[in-house]
Parts: sequence; C-alpha cells; structure tokens
Amino acid sequence: MDRRSWTLVAVVLGSGIVFLDSTIVNVALPAIGKQLPASLVGVLEGQSYIVNGYLLTLAALLILAGALADAYGRRRLFVIGLAGFGATSLLCGLAPSMELLIVGRLAQGVFGALLVPTSLALINATFDGPDRGRAFGTWAAATSALTILGPPVGGFLVDTLGWRVAFLVNVPLVAVGIAIARAQLEESRNPEAPSRFDWVGAVAVAVAVGGLAFGAIRGQQQNWTDPAAWTALALGAVATVGLVPLMLWRSDPLVPPALFRSRNFTVTNLSTLLIYGALYVYSYYQAIFLQGTIGYTATASGLSGLPISLALALLSTTFGRLAGRYGPRRFMAIGPALMAAGLLWLLRLPASSSAWHARLDAPASLVPPVSYIVDVLPFVLIFGIGISILVAPLTTALMTSVPTGNSGLASAINNAISRIGPLLAGAVIFIGVSASFYGGLQQRVPALDTTSAQVREEIPPLNAPKPGLPPEQLAAARYASTDAYHLAMLIAALLCAGGAAINLAGIRLTVDAEASSIIGA
Repeated sequence: MDRRSWTLVAVVLGSGIVFLDSTIVNVALPAIGKQLPASLVGVLEGQSYIVNGYLLTLAALLILAGALADAYGRRRLFVIGLAGFGATSLLCGLAPSMELLIVGRLAQGVFGALLVPTSLALINATFDGPDRGRAFGTWAAATSALTILGPPVGGFLVDTLGWRVAFLVNVPLVAVGIAIARAQLEESRNPEAPSRFDWVGAVAVAVAVGGLAFGAIRGQQQNWTDPAAWTALALGAVATVGLVPLMLWRSDPLVPPALFRSRNFTVTNLSTLLIYGALYVYSYYQAIFLQGTIGYTATASGLSGLPISLALALLSTTFGRLAGRYGPRRFMAIGPALMAAGLLWLLRLPASSSAWHARLDAPASLVPPVSYIVDVLPFVLIFGIGISILVAPLTTALMTSVPTGNSGLASAINNAISRIGPLLAGAVIFIGVSASFYGGLQQRVPALDTTSAQVREEIPPLNAPKPGLPPEQLAAARYASTDAYHLAMLIAALLCAGGAAINLAGIRLTVDAEASSIIGA
C-alpha cells in the first residue's frame, strides 16, 4: 500500500477505537455494576459516570484539541492521543474500584478528544479532489463497521473473558495505530498558526462546551431537579456568549471569526446541529419505546436498527466518491430529506404487541400487533439510505470549506456541535415528551394524580409500567407513551427536514475555491 492508504488505515483505527469503546463499554456496564466495588458512589450513579464522564471530557476538549493539532502538528497530536488512549484504557481495564474506573474514563475522554479531529484533518491534508471525498466515505464506512461490531463482539468478550476486556482490547489496536502512524504518516500543521497559543480562549471554550454538556447530561439524569445542572448550563451559556467578543478582541484567537465567513462552513455546522439533534432524539426514544411500550427484547431492539449501520458501512464510500465528483449539496439535501421521510413512517406505529395483549388480557384481534416487516423495516431502510447519502458528503463539505491549515479546528468545531447540540435539543424535547405523556395519561385516567412522585415512578414515559397496576392504567400508559413517541419522531423528522432545506439553500456547489479565500490561504 502507498502512504495515503496507510494514512487512511491509521486514522480509521484512531477514530474508530473512540466509537468502538463507547459501544463495548455500554455492553459491559451490567457486569461492571455487579463485580466492581464502589464505596463513594452507588452502582447506578457509577455506571452513569462511566458513560457520561467520558462523553463530557471528550466534548469539552474537542475544539482545544483541534486547535492544538493545527498549531503543533496533527501527526504529533494523533500519536499522543493514541498513546494516551492506550494507557488510560489499561488503567480502566485494571481498575480495582468503581471510583478509579471513573477517573480512567475521564482521562480516556481527554485523549479521545485528540483523536477525532486529528483523524479528519490528516485525511484532509493527505487527499485532494475526488480522492478526498472517497477517503471520507471510506472513513465513514470503516468507522461504522467498527461501531456495528461493538455490541456483538463486546458482548461475547464480556461473557467469555469478563468486563475488563472491554477496555484492554483497545491496547493492541493502539499499538498497531502508533506503529503505522510513526512509520507512514507525514506531519502537517497550519503554516500560518500564531506563535502564541490562545490559552485564554481555550479555557473559555472548555468552560462553554463542558458547562453545556454537563448541564444537559445532569439535568436529564435528575429530571431537572438538581441545581448543579442549571448552574452548569448558566455558566456554559455565559461562556458561550462571551466567546464572541473574546474572539473578536484577541489578536490571535483560538477560533478565528473569519472561519465563519465561509458559507459552507457555517451552513454545514448549522445543519449538523439540526440533523444530529434528530439522530439523538430518534436513537434515545426508539430503544425505550420498542422495549418499554411495544415489548421488544433488548436484543431485538438492538438488531432492529442493524440495517442502518450496514447501509452506512456499505454505501458511504460510494456517496463520498460521488460528492467529491459532483459536489456535496444535492446529497446533503436528499439524505436528510429521506431520513425525515423514514421518521414520518414511524408515526404509524400502533400502540400494541403480543406482549401487551398478555398484560391487558385483551383479544389480539382488538389490538393489531406491531410487525417489524411492515411497521419498522421500511423506516430502517429509508433512514439507512438517507444517512448513508448524507454523512460522507457533509464531511467533505465541512473539510473543504476552510483552508487545510485550519482543518483540525474545523473538524473539532463540527464534532463539538454534533455532541453538544443534540444533548441540549434532547433535554428540551424530553420536557415536551414528558408533558405529552403525563397529559395523555391524565386525560385517559382523570382520577390519577400524574403529578405525584409515586405515580411518576410507577408509570414512566415510554417505559413499561411497574407490574400489578390496574388494566385501565396499563392501557392508558401504553397509548400515552405511543402519543409521546409519535411527538418525538415528528420533531426529529422536522429537524431533519430543516437540515435538508438549509443545505439545499445554503451549500455552494464549489467549495475548494471558497476555502482558499478564507484567512488568506
């Protein structure tokens, strides 16, 4: 293989382990909760910190990591990220307590933040023209394939070798990635990077992104009853607003305002905010609804969306190549439009299944069952094709909308938006979905006090109610959950449609010429 092919292999490994780690660790959480001692935190709280602590540090430091890579060398930061991720994976795998595992996960997020933006920046610096679009498509396909392998492979490893292997499996992958990077990757950086790094801006960005991320995660976990969540959101919001004058005032800001003069860069990030918000809403509520309301098993729920991941793995390279040849605009409009159409299909899902018949002791003929082939599979196929059309062209549009010298920062900004935006959107939508559910429940069972803590614990939105409740309450919960789920899917469809419209109206067909005019490149 030539040097460019080896570069692609290295960056797929580097960014792939960040995604792979999340899916494998999620599978390992029950075993961790049973086997790992915890003295300072409860089991459920500890499991939450293991997942969300990693996401928090990852999101908070993405923009700083991208800027550092552009300034001091993408290959250098990529290798540091790999080495750090391997070391912290080893720490997690050998952790003797829940508390030390949480510390390791926080550190993992720090080094994961170095890997994601540098991966795309290295592709952008190594490839050009149609080859660049094809490379982004290959990256999307390969990382999707690794994500697909996460749950089944992780489940097998955890069942046979124990939960620690969920972290230790990263170590040999990291070793291979470092060997390839040191032997094959060429160094690249921004030749116009300022001599003094903007550490003031870096702290402000970390506070802004970290505050918003922590506030959204903590608020949704605690049903918005924890003052710490509101305090973090307020701090993040103030820091975000303060970034604008700070970036305009400083002579060499961490995020140059001139980046946003690029129409494609601004439009791509705006559509990312909407479309990834829709993805978060879909993935969060779909799993809960299928298992809690419809009666799917956890395995069936996970397998129900498998064609989406397969479509990404099989089709992303093709659409990346086409975007490199014809420009990304039409694909960035068609893709989310199809995703919206698929989500609208889910509005027809009925509030029934054979599992509910047993709970209600109702004849099956009175409540038509949910059929995967008729009710779910059409959505999966339409949505899977849509997201496959979108991902690689969106990445191509983003990375070609700014000078190559700023590609690490551009990738980091987009990644931060794709993580923070959905958390905030999901938190707001959660309030609406909960209000819809309890309003529908109250309407169907007027005597039920839906404001009481006991009722809300016994009958949670979209989840299966506690056993032993009266049949009329079970029926009301089922239909109220279905209405709330339909609302969530409708909102997700509107977000995708909004992203499609923004891309159609805003994306320019020619992007490289625009990038070359930004910041004097």
